[in-house]
Amino acid sequence: MNRTVISLPPDLHKRLRILAAERGVSMASVIREALEEKMVDRPRNFVSLGIGDSGRNDLSRRASDGQAEYPDWRSS
Repeated sequence: MNRTVISLPPDLHKRLRILAAERGVSMASVIREALEEKMVDRPRNFVSLGIGDSGRNDLSRRASDGQAEYPDWRSS
């Protein structure tokens, strides 16, 4: 299991401590449960959204050619 450090406002920390004590579990257990509930609608493997994707797959070959080619919008 990985260890993570988080910072909480005093009020939230107090409520978390009380909830964990009422349930008889650790605060870490309550936090893990809350995170699992929050992540229910999220995929386990995040997929890139393609932000900044030029649609070209030949960029490394073109970069090694030595002469850059710019799209029309960059030439002005």
